[in-house]
Parts: sequence; C-alpha cells; structure tokens
Amino acid sequence: MTPPTTDPAAPHAAPPPGPTDGVVLWPAIDRFAISMHNAAAFFGRFWLEATWRPFHVREIIRQCYEVGVRSLPLITLTGFITGIVFTKQSRPSLAAFGATSWLPSLITIALVRSLAPLITALIAAGKVGSSIGAELGSMKVTEQIEAMEVSAINPFKYLVVTRTIATTVMVPMLMLYCAFVGLIGAFMNISGSESTSLPAFIKAGFSDISFLDAWSSVIKAIIYGFTIGLIASYQGVNATSGTRGVGVAANASVVLSMFMIFIEEVLIVQIISWLRDT
Repeated sequence: MTPPTTDPAAPHAAPPPGPTDGVVLWPAIDRFAISMHNAAAFFGRFWLEATWRPFHVREIIRQCYEVGVRSLPLITLTGFITGIVFTKQSRPSLAAFGATSWLPSLITIALVRSLAPLITALIAAGKVGSSIGAELGSMKVTEQIEAMEVSAINPFKYLVVTRTIATTVMVPMLMLYCAFVGLIGAFMNISGSESTSLPAFIKAGFSDISFLDAWSSVIKAIIYGFTIGLIASYQGVNATSGTRGVGVAANASVVLSMFMIFIEEVLIVQIISWLRDT
C-alpha cells in the first residue's frame, strides 16, 4: 500500500487558534496613539495661532454673544432652581442638630466653591459644546472649511481660536451669574421660612468665604470654558462620514467635554485642598 503523496501546491492546514486570536489590540492602540498625537498638535497649534494677527475681534465678540447671552435663560433657570432645591434639601439635616443658622453659610460655600462652576460648565458643555461641534462639523463635511482656505482665510484662526476664546471668557462670567442667581433663590427660600433679612443673609453667607475660594472658582470656570471650546472645535473640524459625522461630532463634543470637566474638577479640588492646608 503506497503512502499518500503530499502536493506542495496544496494549502497548509491552519494552526490551532491561540489565546489572543480574535482580539484586535494593536490597531486600537495605534488609533489611540494617533488621536492623542492629533489632539496634542491641535492644542499646540491653538496657542500658536492665538498669538498671531489678525485676531478677528468682531468674530470673537459675536461668539461671546452666542455663548454668553444666548445661555442666560438656561443659566438663570438652572441656577435659581439649584439654590432653592439645595436649600430645601439641606434644611432638615441642619435642623436635626439645631444649626439652621448655618444654612446661609452652607449654601454660599457650596455654590461658590463647587456648584456654580460645575453646573455652568455642564450646561455650557451640553448647549455650547454641541452647537460648536455640529456647526464646525457641518462646515467640514460640506467643504466650507476648504473653501475658506481657497479664499485666503485661515479657518483655524477664524473658527477654532475665536470660539475657544469666547468660551474661555464667557463661562467664568456665566459662573458668577449662576452663583448670584442661586443665592437669590436660596435667600428667597430662607427668608420665606425663617424671615431672614438680606443683610443678615449676606453677612452670614460670606463670613466663611475666603479669597482662595472666589479665585479658585473663577480659575476652574476659565479652565472649563477653554476645555469645552477646544474639544468641541477639535471634534467639529475632524468630522467625517457626511451628515452622520455631524451628529457624531456633536455627541463627542458633549461627552468628552463633560468627562474632562469631571477629571479637572477632581484635580483642581485636590490642589486647592493642598493649598488650603499649607
């Protein structure tokens, strides 16, 4: 009986599957590394373009109006409700210890230190971030950005720098306004329940607020505004896949902005706590 002959042209049998077969690891790492490189280059280009003329002051003012004035109704409603709700939720806990007189101080510290910057940043990320991402994304997929380059206009400076500067400037202003409106809501709730006068509320509320508390909130709002503007612009100018990419860019602008805001909040709180203890 002759042994079976082996045809050299016949395909070889596939090796048995290994433990890592089917796991796409390196392409995912490559994409992540490339996206980090592109984001770092985008960040560096912003600082380079922001220091060169022209500065497009009129466009910056227009974007400040879009970011700030058009967000006032939502900031007003949210800040006012936050002041009322936080006051109502805090009163029973303080009343159990007979410390309702600390309520103005508690509300003021909470609003100034944390609630006003965080609420304002999240609202701006949802409203302004999605708007910037969708607007620049639609301009990208319809080739309007390329048309600006043909017209000898720097689209990065005109579109990205102006919007990022506007969010960096206006988010701190919106934060201060949100804290003011929140304190008004808290005062109305406290005065209706305990007949506290406005001077007494202000004196008790701001007795424990330090210079570091006020400036740390402003600095946080500046960082949050810069983050929102830069992330939304980056997602918009890198939108792909036609009209579907516009929705992806708007959604990614909101999600990534909120994610970075929470990370920055944790880091800044740790730094401020260290400064307060030293």
